Amino acid sequence: MAPIGLPLVFRGSGVPFAKANLRLTLTAMEIVTHLINDTIELYKWTLTIADKRVEKWPLMDSPLPTLAISTSYLLFLWLGPKYMKNREAFQLRKTLVIYNFSMVFLNLFIFKELFMAARAAQYSYICQPVDYSEDPNEVRMAGALWWYFISKGIEYLDTVFFILRKKFSQVTFLHVYHHCTMFTLWWIGIKWVAGGQSFFGAHMNALIHVLMYLYYGLASCGPKIQKYLWWKKYLTIIQMVQFHVTIGHTALSLYVNCDFPHWMHYSLICYAITFIILFGNFYYQTYRRQQPSRREASSSSKAGRAFSNGTLNGPSKAAGGAALMSSKEEKTQENSGRRKRKGRAKRD
Repeated sequence: MAPIGLPLVFRGSGVPFAKANLRLTLTAMEIVTHLINDTIELYKWTLTIADKRVEKWPLMDSPLPTLAISTSYLLFLWLGPKYMKNREAFQLRKTLVIYNFSMVFLNLFIFKELFMAARAAQYSYICQPVDYSEDPNEVRMAGALWWYFISKGIEYLDTVFFILRKKFSQVTFLHVYHHCTMFTLWWIGIKWVAGGQSFFGAHMNALIHVLMYLYYGLASCGPKIQKYLWWKKYLTIIQMVQFHVTIGHTALSLYVNCDFPHWMHYSLICYAITFIILFGNFYYQTYRRQQPSRREASSSSKAGRAFSNGTLNGPSKAAGGAALMSSKEEKTQENSGRRKRKGRAKRD
């Protein structure tokens, strides 16, 4: 018997109910199919406005290689710690020295190319539309941005080295989010806007990465160098300043109605805000939140020093205290003797 309240069509046989479910399933499948087809058609249309200069460059013909590399990266994040769980950590000292200083030179090359190409093409730092021509300076700019995109893929090795060295605490959400999104999103940048306003953020970020990998390279040289590396937290501050400058520069471009895809401007602002939040939290947790504990440690060390001094000076203080007590007792006895003699004199 069908439950009370259901329409008559669902009572008795279960066939009408099954048909209704089938209709709902078919409708859902049709909606999903339409969405997939519309997405494919939109992608095909965007290819008609893509930068023709870069379509034959490595990794630029299709998004699949980039997505495959990023997917492999995420897979390694899951399998790597499992593989290293019962194994000794790799040291990789020489490898890290070579890798970090290689990244210094790569980012320095990218910064130099972007700066020189922008100067030769007389780029504006306020508003610079994309020039899709075969002008040598514009092709040089596109090539420098392509190398910047490639450098973001190479930076996946940062995470690989952390896992192989069993530095799992370094593989934070911020670390993974930064690496994975930068490489994937910059494929879009090179595919459609390899020039123009895109150069500003890339050329600023490349310079910051020169400093960052210089720090890591020096740190990997060993304790003799590490004691001079007091400026790590200032790298985080510089990165946060970079994101604020990016937002200001992008907002200015929108304000002057620069001939650059506005949806990319809005997306970049939102993207920079996420980094400000994540890097701000990292800075607070790493540098600001530890200050009270440092104060407590300093006060406890002072207390420890006072305690040790008290222990060392204890016998002398005890002797001094005993002498003071004995002198007080002698004075009390002298006073009582004087009172007795005065009493006798009065009676006489």
